[in-house]
Amino acid sequence: MRKEKFARQLQKDLGELMSQHRNEWLTGAFVTLTDVVVSPDLGLAKVYVSLYNNKNREAIVEHLNGEANKTIRHELARKIKNNVRKIPELRFYEDETLD
Repeated sequence: MRKEKFARQLQKDLGELMSQHRNEWLTGAFVTLTDVVVSPDLGLAKVYVSLYNNKNREAIVEHLNGEANKTIRHELARKIKNNVRKIPELRFYEDETLD
C-alpha cells in the first residue's frame, strides 16, 4: 500500500517538474508520464514515459537517464524531502504499450 501511494505521489510530482522544465530537460518534446513503479525498499523508481510524435525517442530517454537525471532528481528532492528519508534513484523507460 505504501509503495503504491509513494509511486502515485512521485508520478504527480515528476509530472509537475517535467512541465515546468520541459524546454531544458526534454528539448520541448511532449512527454507523458504513464506509470511509476517503485522497488520494495523505495530506493529505485522506474518511470515510464510516453513520447508522442517524436522522431528522436531514444535520444530523449537517453537524455533523461543521462545528463538531466541528476538535475531532475535534485529538483524532486527539493519537492519531497520532508516526506521521505531517501530520494529514489530514477530510471526512465519508454512506454511502448500504446504503440
